[in-house]
Amino acid sequence: MGLLTFKGGLHPYDGKELSKDKPITEYLPQGELVYPLSQHIGAPAVACVKKGDRVLVGQKIAEAGGFVSANIYSSVSGTVKKIEPRMTVSGNKVNSIIVENDGEYETVSFQPVTEKTNEAIINAVKEAGIVGLGGAGFPTHVKLSPKEPEKIDTIIINAAECEPYITADYRCMMEIPEQLISGLNIMLSLFPKAKGVIGIEDNKPEAIAKLTEMCKNESRIEVAALKTKYPQGAERSLIFAVTGRAINSSMLPADAGCIVDNVETLVAINRAVKEGKPVMDRIFTVTGDAVANPGNFEYCIGMSYAEILEEAGGFKEDPEKMISGGPMMGFAVFSLEIPTTKTSSSLLCFKKDDVSASEVTACINCGRCVDACPSRIIPSRLADFAERHDEEAFLKFNGLECVECGSCSYVCPAKRQLKQAIGSMRKTALANKKKK
Repeated sequence: MGLLTFKGGLHPYDGKELSKDKPITEYLPQGELVYPLSQHIGAPAVACVKKGDRVLVGQKIAEAGGFVSANIYSSVSGTVKKIEPRMTVSGNKVNSIIVENDGEYETVSFQPVTEKTNEAIINAVKEAGIVGLGGAGFPTHVKLSPKEPEKIDTIIINAAECEPYITADYRCMMEIPEQLISGLNIMLSLFPKAKGVIGIEDNKPEAIAKLTEMCKNESRIEVAALKTKYPQGAERSLIFAVTGRAINSSMLPADAGCIVDNVETLVAINRAVKEGKPVMDRIFTVTGDAVANPGNFEYCIGMSYAEILEEAGGFKEDPEKMISGGPMMGFAVFSLEIPTTKTSSSLLCFKKDDVSASEVTACINCGRCVDACPSRIIPSRLADFAERHDEEAFLKFNGLECVECGSCSYVCPAKRQLKQAIGSMRKTALANKKKK
C-alpha cells in the first residue's frame, strides 16, 4: 500500500536530527511562574485565587469562562504574588496569575475516574483543562461532544509532527507509547462505531514500527504510514490523507465523521482519566543551530522560555532569530522572558535570520505558490487583494480557505510574505463576518 498523503505541500529541510535522539529530561522550575488566563481558543479562564493565597501542585487556579474555555492549574506549590497583565508569545499582554514557587512541590491528592461512563470521562477531560496540545488549543471536551456522536467513525491521532525541527511528539511515541494507546482507547470508548488511526510520517520509521507492534492486538486501532510532506499534520490534510474526505473552512472534522487529536492530548486524556491529573506539564523541544545542547524537556507550564533554554545549555552563539513553535507556523519572539503555556511546543534559535536577509521582489507569476498550497487556492492573488484591502475580492477567491501553513511564502522565489498578508486579511474578514 502506498503512503497516504494530500494534494500540494512541500519538503522543507526538517532539522530533526538535532534533537530526535535526545531522551525527555524532566526539569523543575525556580522562581516565579506566570499563568496567562487565555491559553486556549475561546473565553479566557477566570481566576479563582487571589493575591496572598497559597496554592499546591495540581490546584485549580482559574476556572473555564464558558463552554468553549478551559480550567488552569498550578504546576508548583507557592504563593500568589499578583494577578496582572503579562506579555505572551503572541506579543499581546494577557491577564495572568503569578505564583512564587516555594520549591516544596506539595501536591493535592488526585482521584482517577472510577465510573467509566461517557459523561464521567468527558467531565474528567473538561475538569483537567485539556486542550489541543498540538498548538491550536481548542478545548478537548468540546471536540468529544459532537452534535451527532453516532456519525463519528474515525478518530485520527496526529502523530505526523510535520513541522521541521520539533521532536516532542516523536519522543512521546518512543518513550511513553502505552499512554498514547491508552488515551486513544479511552476516546474510542466514547464512540463505539469508530476506529482509531495513528498517522505517522515515514521519516519516523522507529515510531511506526514500535506503535505497529504495540497495536497488533488492538482490534480498533491501526497505524497509518503517511508521506513525509508539510503540512501533513494540518487537520484538513490529515483527514484527506487518512479517509479521502475533504472539508473546508465552514465545516468541522465531525462533519466528515472524524475527530483529530494530537499525541500529547491523548497522553493528557489518559492521565486525566487513569490518574485524575490535570494539565500541568508537557514535552518541549529546544533546538536550532544556536543552541548549545538541543533536546526535549518535560517542563512545568508557566515557566519562562529563558529558564528552559538555560537547561539546554543556553546559546553557543547569539541568535538572529528565535521562534516559539515551528519555523513554518510559529511566532518569532524578541525576548525569552515570556511564559510557556499549554500550547507551547518548542523554542527554535537560529544563528542567521534568513527571512529578514531576503530581498522582496515583484511576483513573477510562476505559480509555485499554487502548486504548494494544500487548500488549492491562489496565494499570490489573495496577497494582492490583501495588500489593497479588497475584502470583497479576497472572499470571492476563497481567501478564508487558507490554513496559514506558510507553504506559499516558503516556495516563493520573489520572497513575498504571502502568508502574513493573507493571514492579516483573514482576521479582518472573519471579524467583519462575526459583526454581521
